[in-house]
Amino acid sequence: MLASSSMSRQGEIIEVVFSNGWDYMRRLLTGGKADEPDLPPPAVLRNILTELGPVYVKLGQLLSTRPDVLSQSYVEELSALQSTVPAVPAAEMEAYIRRNLPRPPEELFASLDYKAIAAGSIAQTHKATLRNGQPVAIKVQRPGIDQLIARDVSLIRDIAKLVSATQFGQRYNVQALAEEFINALEAELDFTTEAAYTDQLRRNLAKGRWFDPAKLVVPKIYWELTNKKIMTMEWLEGKPFLLAEITGEYYNGDIQAEREALTRLLFRAFLQQYFLDGFFHADPHPGNLFYLADGRVAILDCGMMGRMNPRLRVTLTEMVLAMVSSDAERCAQLTLQIAEPLQPVDINQLETDYGRLLSKYYGLSLEEFNTAQMFSELMQSASRNHLRWPADIGLYSKSLANLEGVARQFNPKVDLSEEIKPLMFDLFRQQIIGDDPLQTLLRTGLELRNLSIESPRQFGFLLDRLSSETLKWNISIQGLDGLRRNIDDAANRRSFSTLVGSLIIGAAIVSTNQQTPGGQILSNSLFAAASLFGLWLVISILRSGRLR
Repeated sequence: MLASSSMSRQGEIIEVVFSNGWDYMRRLLTGGKADEPDLPPPAVLRNILTELGPVYVKLGQLLSTRPDVLSQSYVEELSALQSTVPAVPAAEMEAYIRRNLPRPPEELFASLDYKAIAAGSIAQTHKATLRNGQPVAIKVQRPGIDQLIARDVSLIRDIAKLVSATQFGQRYNVQALAEEFINALEAELDFTTEAAYTDQLRRNLAKGRWFDPAKLVVPKIYWELTNKKIMTMEWLEGKPFLLAEITGEYYNGDIQAEREALTRLLFRAFLQQYFLDGFFHADPHPGNLFYLADGRVAILDCGMMGRMNPRLRVTLTEMVLAMVSSDAERCAQLTLQIAEPLQPVDINQLETDYGRLLSKYYGLSLEEFNTAQMFSELMQSASRNHLRWPADIGLYSKSLANLEGVARQFNPKVDLSEEIKPLMFDLFRQQIIGDDPLQTLLRTGLELRNLSIESPRQFGFLLDRLSSETLKWNISIQGLDGLRRNIDDAANRRSFSTLVGSLIIGAAIVSTNQQTPGGQILSNSLFAAASLFGLWLVISILRSGRLR
């Protein structure tokens, strides 16, 4: 039962889903049976989420990072999801900004435009100038958005709880997915988190291993003017990447050569984030990549970031190589190292599915080949084989798809696999020995020393257990539970049939030797009981489908 405080919002949602024809969600919200989810067409789902407002727009954007949950058509539709929210009037924003700044704006800024230059579902951006003449961008949270989010989050939790009762909800752990979304949304409401992400990304990219860091910029954060509601950052003059004309101090006059250089810069900057830093921008859509007036490329909006631990990065690097090489067997092995099995997995079937998928992309031209789409389809294939991917792999897939999409629009001849290959030797060298070979050698030596000290002790402990006969083995074999249940069922039926036979024989003996009325009644009762039990046994066998 949904909370009474959210009933009015529930009514709004029912009205929206009813007007768009989504009967499943209407039944769910009105207390109907939580049967298997029936999604509307991708375009209809996108319209519904847009009409429901900023929280559901963010939910759709999160779902676009999960190609293991939704098919490619839904992922593509939701990836372009943007809310059309009018800017808050300047007078209201002035009062709100004044309340959330540490001092009056007149003491902090030479000028501040309270009319927004850009508006989003969570925040809007204003331009200002510091007292020293430095132009800055001020990102301000929309007034009242935290109350709106708190109300919708409660409904989303309740809906996830209802859907979790279905097979779909259990397979994809819908409640955990809802909590993941809620945590990400609540993090977006704290601009100090986004500011910290921005600083970390700027520090990482300032040490470009595969590109010239002077040609890439992430805005500087002014921490003295940043808090949970307001974030102040460096103003960068430029245009969205796909709309800008190639100019600036780095431009060498050859437009095609410059396009190739810029796409290579972007690819290498993001490959470093994926495979070396393990901290990456998860939403590089065209509006978050700017071409600046001086020819540099800016990466903006670090609200959605992903992380990958070193072990996952190594495994993912091998998987990319296996995909490029169309090695289905190796892809399957690496998948089992990353994804969580929801039930016993048929490795041969997984390899067959991967082989069929990779063969579809083999030999395609550059214009036809799409690495991000191939990875997305590979994730879906693994999901059909009862494997669940970690959330950060979904963010990686979304980031890669957005990046490759922008690069292909800017330079249609780009090939991601060809950009990756020259970096692989350095990548594997770095993953094996790290940035400091001496430190890696010392750490390896220390681990070997610890192993040499512990091994004799452990071996002696094992021999002591063997000699004292106290060694115990814990063996877990998959599939035995089902076999045990089948054996129990067979034994129960055998016992039951023996009991029925005994009743029939007993009844026959009584009817033969006893001709008294009491004996006749007993005989008939035994025959009736035997007939009922026998009929029940036959029906149970027929219903089980195991008559043959």
